[in-house]
Amino acid sequence: MTPALTQPVMIDDDAELARSCTQWRKLPFVAVDTEFVRTETFYPIAGLIQIGDGERATLIDPLKITDWSPFVALLQDLSVVKVLHACSEDLEVFSRLCGAMPVPLFDTQLAAAFLGMDFSMGYSRLVSALLDIDLPKDETRSDWLQRPLSEAQIEYAARDAQHLAEIYHILGPRIADAGVADWLFADTAEQVAASGQSIDPDLAYTQVKQAWRLKPAELAVLRVLAAWRERESKARNVARNRLLRERTLCPLAQRQPDTLQALSRIEDMHPRTVRHEGETLLQLIRQGRAVAPAEYPQTLPEPLPSAANRLLKVLRKVGQQEAEKRGIAAEIMLRKKVLEAMVRTGFPNGPYRLPDELVGWRRELMGEALLKAANSAVEVVE
Repeated sequence: MTPALTQPVMIDDDAELARSCTQWRKLPFVAVDTEFVRTETFYPIAGLIQIGDGERATLIDPLKITDWSPFVALLQDLSVVKVLHACSEDLEVFSRLCGAMPVPLFDTQLAAAFLGMDFSMGYSRLVSALLDIDLPKDETRSDWLQRPLSEAQIEYAARDAQHLAEIYHILGPRIADAGVADWLFADTAEQVAASGQSIDPDLAYTQVKQAWRLKPAELAVLRVLAAWRERESKARNVARNRLLRERTLCPLAQRQPDTLQALSRIEDMHPRTVRHEGETLLQLIRQGRAVAPAEYPQTLPEPLPSAANRLLKVLRKVGQQEAEKRGIAAEIMLRKKVLEAMVRTGFPNGPYRLPDELVGWRRELMGEALLKAANSAVEVVE
Protein backbone atom coordinates (compact mmCIF):
# COMPACT_ATOMS: atom_id res chain seq x y z
CA MET A 1 0.00 0.00 0.00
CA THR A 2 1.36 3.42 -0.99
CA PRO A 3 -0.57 6.40 0.45
CA ALA A 4 -0.99 9.70 -1.34
CA LEU A 5 1.93 12.09 -1.17
CA THR A 6 1.49 15.72 -0.20
CA GLN A 7 2.97 17.87 -2.97
CA PRO A 8 6.57 18.63 -1.91
CA VAL A 9 7.97 22.16 -1.71
CA MET A 10 11.00 22.89 -3.90
CA ILE A 11 13.71 25.30 -2.72
CA ASP A 12 16.27 26.53 -5.22
CA ASP A 13 17.27 29.97 -3.93
CA ASP A 14 19.02 31.31 -0.83
CA ALA A 15 16.17 33.53 0.37
CA GLU A 16 13.61 30.74 0.44
CA LEU A 17 16.06 28.43 2.18
CA ALA A 18 16.65 31.06 4.87
CA ARG A 19 12.90 31.52 5.39
CA SER A 20 12.31 27.78 5.65
CA CYS A 21 15.19 27.23 8.06
CA THR A 22 13.76 29.93 10.32
CA GLN A 23 10.45 28.04 10.43
CA TRP A 24 12.10 24.63 10.94
CA ARG A 25 14.02 25.96 13.91
CA LYS A 26 10.70 26.50 15.68
CA LEU A 27 9.90 22.77 15.47
CA PRO A 28 10.86 20.00 17.92
CA PHE A 29 12.35 17.91 15.10
CA VAL A 30 13.00 17.70 11.37
CA ALA A 31 13.59 14.56 9.34
CA VAL A 32 16.58 14.92 7.05
CA ASP A 33 17.74 12.82 4.09
CA THR A 34 20.17 13.31 1.23
CA GLU A 35 20.58 12.05 -2.30
CA PHE A 36 24.09 12.16 -3.69
CA VAL A 37 26.42 10.76 -6.32
CA ARG A 38 29.69 9.09 -5.42
CA THR A 39 30.78 6.77 -8.18
CA GLU A 40 34.34 7.85 -8.91
CA THR A 41 34.94 10.75 -6.52
CA PHE A 42 36.54 10.80 -3.07
CA TYR A 43 33.86 13.11 -1.70
CA PRO A 44 30.10 12.64 -2.18
CA ILE A 45 28.42 15.20 -4.45
CA ALA A 46 25.08 16.34 -3.03
CA GLY A 47 22.22 16.10 -5.50
CA LEU A 48 19.29 16.83 -3.19
CA ILE A 49 18.58 17.56 0.48
CA GLN A 50 15.17 16.47 1.80
CA ILE A 51 13.46 17.82 4.92
CA GLY A 52 10.33 16.34 6.46
CA ASP A 53 8.55 18.34 9.14
CA GLY A 54 5.71 15.93 9.81
CA GLU A 55 3.34 17.75 7.45
CA ARG A 56 5.08 17.71 4.10
CA ALA A 57 8.44 17.20 2.44
CA THR A 58 10.70 19.99 1.24
CA LEU A 59 13.38 19.38 -1.39
CA ILE A 60 16.46 21.63 -1.42
CA ASP A 61 18.48 21.86 -4.62
CA PRO A 62 22.14 22.08 -3.53
CA LEU A 63 23.21 22.92 -7.07
CA LYS A 64 21.40 26.26 -6.77
CA ILE A 65 22.15 27.26 -3.15
CA THR A 66 25.16 29.48 -2.46
CA ASP A 67 24.54 30.52 1.17
CA TRP A 68 24.27 27.56 3.50
CA SER A 69 24.56 29.52 6.75
CA PRO A 70 20.81 29.27 7.64
CA PHE A 71 20.96 25.52 7.07
CA VAL A 72 24.10 25.27 9.22
CA ALA A 73 22.23 27.10 11.99
CA LEU A 74 19.43 24.52 11.72
CA LEU A 75 21.82 21.56 11.82
CA GLN A 76 23.53 22.97 14.90
CA ASP A 77 20.37 24.10 16.74
CA LEU A 78 20.32 21.96 19.89
CA SER A 79 16.59 22.52 20.38
CA VAL A 80 15.69 20.75 17.12
CA VAL A 81 16.24 17.00 16.88
CA LYS A 82 17.55 15.95 13.48
CA VAL A 83 16.13 12.57 12.40
CA LEU A 84 18.14 10.53 9.90
CA HIS A 85 18.48 6.86 8.99
CA ALA A 86 21.82 4.98 8.82
CA CYS A 87 23.43 8.33 8.26
CA SER A 88 27.20 7.76 7.98
CA GLU A 89 27.25 8.87 4.33
CA ASP A 90 24.77 11.69 4.98
CA LEU A 91 27.22 13.06 7.55
CA GLU A 92 29.93 13.11 4.88
CA VAL A 93 27.56 14.98 2.57
CA PHE A 94 26.91 17.67 5.19
CA SER A 95 30.59 17.96 6.06
CA ARG A 96 31.50 18.51 2.42
CA LEU A 97 28.51 20.68 1.56
CA CYS A 98 28.43 23.10 4.46
CA GLY A 99 31.05 22.05 7.02
CA ALA A 100 28.49 21.26 9.74
CA MET A 101 27.01 18.18 11.39
CA PRO A 102 23.44 17.55 12.62
CA VAL A 103 23.06 17.70 16.42
CA PRO A 104 21.29 16.32 18.32
CA LEU A 105 20.94 13.34 16.00
CA PHE A 106 18.25 10.65 16.19
CA ASP A 107 19.21 7.72 13.93
CA THR A 108 16.14 5.61 13.22
CA GLN A 109 18.22 2.54 12.36
CA LEU A 110 19.95 2.77 15.72
CA ALA A 111 16.63 3.45 17.46
CA ALA A 112 15.15 0.28 15.94
CA ALA A 113 18.10 -1.71 17.32
CA PHE A 114 17.66 -0.16 20.78
CA LEU A 115 14.06 -1.33 20.65
CA GLY A 116 15.05 -4.88 19.69
CA MET A 117 13.58 -4.71 16.18
CA ASP A 118 16.77 -5.80 14.43
CA PHE A 119 20.35 -4.66 14.06
CA SER A 120 21.24 -2.64 10.92
CA MET A 121 17.64 -2.56 9.71
CA GLY A 122 17.32 -1.13 6.21
CA TYR A 123 15.07 1.87 5.60
CA SER A 124 12.62 0.02 3.35
CA ARG A 125 12.20 -2.75 5.92
CA LEU A 126 11.66 -0.23 8.70
CA VAL A 127 9.03 1.64 6.68
CA SER A 128 7.31 -1.65 5.91
CA ALA A 129 7.41 -2.80 9.54
CA LEU A 130 6.18 0.45 11.11
CA LEU A 131 4.03 2.05 8.41
CA ASP A 132 2.96 -0.99 6.35
CA ILE A 133 4.20 0.76 3.21
CA ASP A 134 6.23 -0.88 0.45
CA LEU A 135 8.67 1.66 -0.95
CA PRO A 136 9.55 1.59 -4.65
CA LYS A 137 13.23 0.99 -5.33
CA ASP A 138 13.39 2.29 -8.90
CA GLU A 139 15.37 5.46 -8.09
CA THR A 140 17.98 4.09 -5.65
CA ARG A 141 20.69 4.29 -8.33
CA SER A 142 19.33 7.35 -10.05
CA ASP A 143 21.44 10.27 -11.32
CA TRP A 144 20.69 12.92 -8.72
CA LEU A 145 22.82 15.53 -10.47
CA GLN A 146 20.69 15.61 -13.62
CA ARG A 147 18.43 18.60 -14.11
CA PRO A 148 15.54 18.72 -14.31
CA LEU A 149 14.84 15.89 -11.89
CA SER A 150 12.18 13.48 -13.09
CA GLU A 151 8.77 13.25 -11.43
CA ALA A 152 9.71 9.77 -10.24
CA GLN A 153 12.88 11.12 -8.58
CA ILE A 154 10.97 13.93 -6.88
CA GLU A 155 8.31 11.57 -5.55
CA TYR A 156 10.91 9.04 -4.35
CA ALA A 157 12.92 11.71 -2.51
CA ALA A 158 9.86 13.36 -1.00
CA ARG A 159 8.47 10.05 0.25
CA ASP A 160 11.74 9.29 2.05
CA ALA A 161 11.53 12.53 4.02
CA GLN A 162 7.80 12.25 4.70
CA HIS A 163 8.02 8.66 5.95
CA LEU A 164 11.10 9.39 8.02
CA ALA A 165 9.11 11.98 9.97
CA GLU A 166 6.26 9.49 10.42
CA ILE A 167 8.70 6.88 11.73
CA TYR A 168 10.07 9.35 14.27
CA HIS A 169 6.56 9.95 15.59
CA ILE A 170 6.47 6.21 16.36
CA LEU A 171 10.05 5.53 17.49
CA GLY A 172 10.65 8.72 19.47
CA PRO A 173 8.05 7.97 22.18
CA ARG A 174 9.06 4.30 22.28
CA ILE A 175 12.70 5.22 22.89
CA ALA A 176 11.67 7.60 25.66
CA ASP A 177 9.41 4.98 27.27
CA ALA A 178 12.20 2.39 27.13
CA GLY A 179 14.52 4.78 29.00
CA VAL A 180 17.31 4.53 26.42
CA ALA A 181 17.12 8.02 24.85
CA ASP A 182 20.34 9.11 26.58
CA TRP A 183 22.13 6.02 25.27
CA LEU A 184 20.89 6.62 21.73
CA PHE A 185 21.94 10.27 21.68
CA ALA A 186 25.33 9.38 23.24
CA ASP A 187 25.94 6.87 20.44
CA THR A 188 24.95 9.29 17.69
CA ALA A 189 27.10 12.06 19.21
CA GLU A 190 30.02 9.63 19.14
CA GLN A 191 29.22 8.83 15.49
CA VAL A 192 29.16 12.52 14.58
CA ALA A 193 32.50 13.09 16.32
CA ALA A 194 34.08 10.12 14.54
CA SER A 195 32.73 11.27 11.18
CA GLY A 196 34.55 14.58 11.58
CA GLN A 197 37.93 12.89 11.94
CA SER A 198 39.95 12.34 8.78
CA ILE A 199 42.56 9.65 8.31
CA ASP A 200 46.15 10.75 8.86
CA PRO A 201 47.78 9.90 5.51
CA ASP A 202 50.95 8.75 7.27
CA LEU A 203 48.89 6.20 9.20
CA ALA A 204 46.73 5.07 6.28
CA TYR A 205 48.88 1.95 5.88
CA THR A 206 47.58 0.62 9.20
CA GLN A 207 44.08 0.40 7.66
CA VAL A 208 45.18 -1.74 4.70
CA LYS A 209 43.83 -5.28 4.82
CA GLN A 210 46.53 -7.94 5.23
CA ALA A 211 49.13 -5.29 6.18
CA TRP A 212 49.78 -7.28 9.37
CA ARG A 213 51.46 -9.93 7.22
CA LEU A 214 54.21 -7.53 6.07
CA LYS A 215 57.71 -7.24 7.49
CA PRO A 216 58.95 -3.85 8.75
CA ALA A 217 60.94 -3.15 5.55
CA GLU A 218 57.84 -3.90 3.47
CA LEU A 219 55.69 -1.75 5.76
CA ALA A 220 58.05 1.16 5.06
CA VAL A 221 57.13 0.91 1.38
CA LEU A 222 53.45 0.39 2.14
CA ARG A 223 53.43 3.48 4.36
CA VAL A 224 54.71 5.67 1.53
CA LEU A 225 52.29 4.22 -1.02
CA ALA A 226 49.23 4.44 1.25
CA ALA A 227 50.05 8.01 2.32
CA TRP A 228 50.37 9.10 -1.32
CA ARG A 229 47.10 7.37 -2.20
CA GLU A 230 45.24 9.10 0.64
CA ARG A 231 46.63 12.57 -0.11
CA GLU A 232 46.19 12.36 -3.87
CA SER A 233 42.66 10.94 -3.66
CA LYS A 234 41.59 13.93 -1.58
CA ALA A 235 43.49 16.48 -3.64
CA ARG A 236 42.10 15.20 -6.94
CA ASN A 237 38.70 14.23 -5.50
CA VAL A 238 39.08 10.76 -6.95
CA ALA A 239 37.94 7.54 -5.29
CA ARG A 240 40.87 5.75 -3.61
CA ASN A 241 40.40 2.55 -5.59
CA ARG A 242 40.18 4.42 -8.87
CA LEU A 243 43.56 5.99 -8.18
CA LEU A 244 45.16 2.79 -6.89
CA ARG A 245 43.30 -0.35 -5.90
CA GLU A 246 43.73 -1.36 -2.29
CA ARG A 247 44.26 -5.00 -3.29
CA THR A 248 47.48 -3.98 -5.04
CA LEU A 249 49.07 -2.22 -2.06
CA CYS A 250 50.45 -5.22 -0.17
CA PRO A 251 51.72 -6.98 -3.31
CA LEU A 252 53.44 -3.73 -4.32
CA ALA A 253 55.12 -3.45 -0.92
CA GLN A 254 56.22 -7.08 -0.98
CA ARG A 255 57.42 -7.43 -4.57
CA GLN A 256 58.64 -3.84 -4.98
CA PRO A 257 58.70 -3.75 -8.82
CA ASP A 258 61.32 -1.49 -10.36
CA THR A 259 60.05 -1.29 -13.95
CA LEU A 260 56.72 -0.48 -15.55
CA GLN A 261 56.59 -3.99 -16.97
CA ALA A 262 57.04 -5.52 -13.52
CA LEU A 263 54.49 -3.07 -12.14
CA SER A 264 51.91 -4.19 -14.70
CA ARG A 265 52.30 -7.80 -13.54
CA ILE A 266 51.12 -6.99 -10.00
CA GLU A 267 47.82 -8.76 -9.41
CA ASP A 268 44.74 -6.51 -9.79
CA MET A 269 46.87 -3.64 -11.12
CA HIS A 270 44.71 -1.63 -13.53
CA PRO A 271 46.41 -0.78 -16.85
CA ARG A 272 45.16 2.80 -16.49
CA THR A 273 47.05 3.11 -13.20
CA VAL A 274 50.26 1.90 -14.84
CA ARG A 275 49.84 4.43 -17.67
CA HIS A 276 49.00 7.44 -15.53
CA GLU A 277 50.73 6.75 -12.23
CA GLY A 278 53.37 4.14 -13.08
CA GLU A 279 56.50 6.29 -12.84
CA THR A 280 55.21 7.92 -9.67
CA LEU A 281 54.58 4.53 -8.07
CA LEU A 282 58.06 3.33 -8.95
CA GLN A 283 59.51 6.49 -7.39
CA LEU A 284 57.43 5.96 -4.25
CA ILE A 285 58.65 2.38 -3.96
CA ARG A 286 62.23 3.55 -4.24
CA GLN A 287 61.50 6.15 -1.57
CA GLY A 288 60.12 3.48 0.76
CA ARG A 289 63.08 1.18 0.15
CA ALA A 290 65.45 4.01 1.06
CA VAL A 291 64.01 4.33 4.57
CA ALA A 292 66.63 3.53 7.23
CA PRO A 293 65.90 0.40 9.31
CA ALA A 294 65.66 2.54 12.43
CA GLU A 295 62.71 4.35 10.81
CA TYR A 296 60.80 1.21 9.81
CA PRO A 297 57.22 0.97 11.10
CA GLN A 298 56.57 -1.65 13.73
CA THR A 299 54.81 -4.80 12.61
CA LEU A 300 51.04 -4.56 12.96
CA PRO A 301 49.03 -6.73 15.38
CA GLU A 302 48.00 -10.09 13.96
CA PRO A 303 44.35 -11.14 14.06
CA LEU A 304 43.49 -12.88 17.29
CA PRO A 305 44.18 -16.63 17.18
CA SER A 306 41.31 -19.11 17.13
CA ALA A 307 42.15 -19.96 20.74
CA ALA A 308 40.76 -16.56 21.72
CA ASN A 309 37.30 -17.41 20.38
CA ARG A 310 36.25 -19.03 23.64
CA LEU A 311 37.06 -15.90 25.62
CA LEU A 312 35.33 -13.71 23.03
CA LYS A 313 32.25 -15.89 23.42
CA VAL A 314 32.35 -15.45 27.21
CA LEU A 315 32.57 -11.67 26.86
CA ARG A 316 29.91 -11.53 24.16
CA LYS A 317 27.55 -13.35 26.51
CA VAL A 318 27.79 -10.44 28.99
CA GLY A 319 26.40 -8.13 26.31
CA GLN A 320 23.80 -10.65 25.19
CA GLN A 321 22.45 -11.02 28.71
CA GLU A 322 22.15 -7.26 29.13
CA ALA A 323 20.47 -7.02 25.72
CA GLU A 324 17.93 -9.72 26.55
CA LYS A 325 17.17 -8.09 29.89
CA ARG A 326 16.43 -4.75 28.20
CA GLY A 327 14.94 -5.89 24.90
CA ILE A 328 17.79 -4.46 22.84
CA ALA A 329 19.42 -6.01 19.76
CA ALA A 330 22.42 -7.96 21.09
CA GLU A 331 24.81 -6.63 18.44
CA ILE A 332 24.43 -3.08 19.69
CA MET A 333 25.57 -3.79 23.24
CA LEU A 334 29.18 -4.78 22.60
CA ARG A 335 30.86 -4.21 19.26
CA LYS A 336 33.31 -6.77 17.94
CA LYS A 337 36.19 -4.29 17.94
CA VAL A 338 35.59 -3.55 21.65
CA LEU A 339 35.59 -7.24 22.56
CA GLU A 340 38.76 -7.89 20.57
CA ALA A 341 40.45 -4.86 22.14
CA MET A 342 39.66 -6.22 25.59
CA VAL A 343 41.02 -9.67 24.75
CA ARG A 344 44.25 -8.07 23.55
CA THR A 345 44.79 -6.42 26.94
CA GLY A 346 45.76 -9.76 28.49
CA PHE A 347 45.52 -12.72 26.15
CA PRO A 348 46.19 -15.55 26.82
CA ASN A 349 46.91 -15.58 30.55
CA GLY A 350 45.53 -12.27 31.83
CA PRO A 351 45.04 -10.22 33.80
CA TYR A 352 42.60 -8.31 31.61
CA ARG A 353 41.60 -4.66 31.81
CA LEU A 354 38.91 -2.56 30.21
CA PRO A 355 40.09 -1.21 26.84
CA ASP A 356 39.97 2.45 25.89
CA GLU A 357 37.44 1.53 23.18
CA LEU A 358 34.85 0.72 25.87
CA VAL A 359 33.39 4.12 26.77
CA GLY A 360 30.32 5.88 28.09
CA TRP A 361 27.19 4.05 29.14
CA ARG A 362 28.54 0.66 28.03
CA ARG A 363 31.56 0.99 30.32
CA GLU A 364 29.34 2.02 33.24
CA LEU A 365 26.78 -0.70 32.56
CA MET A 366 29.02 -3.68 31.74
CA GLY A 367 32.58 -2.78 32.74
CA GLU A 368 32.68 -4.68 36.02
CA ALA A 369 30.88 -7.69 34.57
CA LEU A 370 33.31 -7.86 31.64
CA LEU A 371 36.35 -7.68 33.94
CA LYS A 372 34.95 -10.41 36.13
CA ALA A 373 34.07 -12.62 33.17
CA ALA A 374 37.46 -12.19 31.48
CA ASN A 375 39.63 -12.75 34.52
CA SER A 376 37.47 -15.68 35.70
CA ALA A 377 37.86 -17.35 32.33
CA VAL A 378 41.68 -17.35 32.22
CA GLU A 379 41.91 -21.03 33.08
CA VAL A 380 39.34 -21.84 30.40
CA VAL A 381 41.40 -20.39 27.54
CA GLU A 382 44.79 -21.64 28.68
